[in-house]
Amino acid sequence: MGSNEESTWQRRVEQKRQRCANKIPAEWSIPNEVMASLHTPLAEHKSNLIRNDIIRQSGIMTQHELQITEEYTVSELLAALANGRLSSVEVTMAYCKRAAIAQQLVSCLTETMFAEAHERAQYLDERRSQGKLVGPLHGLPVSIKDSFHYKGTEATIGMVCFLDEVSPENSPLVDILLDLGAVIYVKTNVPQTMMALDSHNNVFGRTLNPWNTTLTPGGSSGGEGALVALRGSPLGVGTDVGGSIRVPALCCGTYGFRPSASRVPNAGTRICATSGMRFILSCAGPLSLDLDGLEAFFRSVFDIQPSLYDSTVIDVPWRDVTVKPKLRIGVVPEHPVFPLHPPIKRILAEALQRLEYQGHELVHLTNEECCIKELNEVASGIFGLDQSALGHVISAGEPVVPALQHIGAQIAKVKQFHKPSLPDMSSMDRLAKLAALNTRRAELKEEYRKMWKQHDLDICLAPPAQNTAVAHDAFGPAPYTIFLNCLDYPSCVIPFGQVNQLDAAETFQVGHDQIAPGYDYNSVEGAPCGIQVFTTTMRDEECIQMSKIIDQCLKG
Repeated sequence: MGSNEESTWQRRVEQKRQRCANKIPAEWSIPNEVMASLHTPLAEHKSNLIRNDIIRQSGIMTQHELQITEEYTVSELLAALANGRLSSVEVTMAYCKRAAIAQQLVSCLTETMFAEAHERAQYLDERRSQGKLVGPLHGLPVSIKDSFHYKGTEATIGMVCFLDEVSPENSPLVDILLDLGAVIYVKTNVPQTMMALDSHNNVFGRTLNPWNTTLTPGGSSGGEGALVALRGSPLGVGTDVGGSIRVPALCCGTYGFRPSASRVPNAGTRICATSGMRFILSCAGPLSLDLDGLEAFFRSVFDIQPSLYDSTVIDVPWRDVTVKPKLRIGVVPEHPVFPLHPPIKRILAEALQRLEYQGHELVHLTNEECCIKELNEVASGIFGLDQSALGHVISAGEPVVPALQHIGAQIAKVKQFHKPSLPDMSSMDRLAKLAALNTRRAELKEEYRKMWKQHDLDICLAPPAQNTAVAHDAFGPAPYTIFLNCLDYPSCVIPFGQVNQLDAAETFQVGHDQIAPGYDYNSVEGAPCGIQVFTTTMRDEECIQMSKIIDQCLKG
């Protein structure tokens, strides 16, 4: 890369960052003495911003604003907004302030629309004063991933090549959220190309994990995960093509839900791929600190007739479903190629123990039945048919970020040490490869259908990842989420527990033929843990209701 080329992209990035910084009001700047109390740079010094309550220490928010952002679930906020106990202006102001503080701590934002949000909130309060609610999300601040277009802002997805392209219109889902009464106030950070699990790019820099700033918040919806964890958003909207909602939910200790493909509008967004080459579909879905937030999102979006906004949607209204109080739960085992870190193994065992104690029936599945490696091979093959993402990086002269280089090396290791279950496709053209991959994918889906029916399952429980949040640029692939994208099964990550002293004495070695990040207890102590549950395609409502049962059991 020539020095002139490098200075050009760096100059454009510097200008973009300055424009973003200028949009944060000076009175919302964290005082120097508070920042001085932290070891900086935060990415290199372990800081728990949540436990140390840095947002409260900043002194920027009033006590009332702290209560709004800390003491209400999403459903409670919506009720208070609907009956006038809280105004949209005061709720929006509270979350704008908190998001601005979060940005200064963990670099989770890309675009801020504080002035527009204030005007929107005033309009919504005026409508409510006239006895009218715009919709079921009336007055609720909602954050969105940078890939969604919001008219008048940029959707760079952290790519230099997309800088200075102002969105002329909203993405369909953004229009839906506005028609439902939401206030869109910030957009959040993603990794370069959105195909890594560490939210770092050359435009906006690195998003940090608020539980431990030396760890990744996950990706690609890592900005959402970090913002929601810091209570800078009551409801965030991300996307998931391989775990991009669920991994940040795990890393940041939130709930996150990947719905069935095409139930939530996801057209009209910025992507770093060839649009006609998307065969494993990216899904838009929510992150929140409570399951009520997830349900409020889906119920509202499903019931607005989303096909009027997006022709690619499967238009099925929200179904009120009744689920059994005692569930028959399939248990996905650890795969030997993708070993689990000690905290994840412990948390899964504790979850299963609690579920069984509460009377739920566990069905322990085998690796042969679950086909984790085979489904990951198919997904990797399908993603590999489109190499356009790297071309976007190269065209702008920017370097590839370390997380992308690392994930590529880990995928190559799988191919080196393990015989593929797929036929040899080296002599095939791209169309023939696609046919072979789709054929194998259909076979694996059919095997899952048979397995589900044979065991008469209600829901399955699986690891959300091999590990908790790990050091920056070390996450690698996500085999325990990608297999569900390949199957197109709705899935929910439920936060449960943290890395603690019980994990301190455990050792973990990665074999020469295994794929996993290294494990260091001292590095990840205190990191959030969780589980993942999933149902079959289009059973999103059942997945949410059974997630509630499981969540209550784990909390009990």
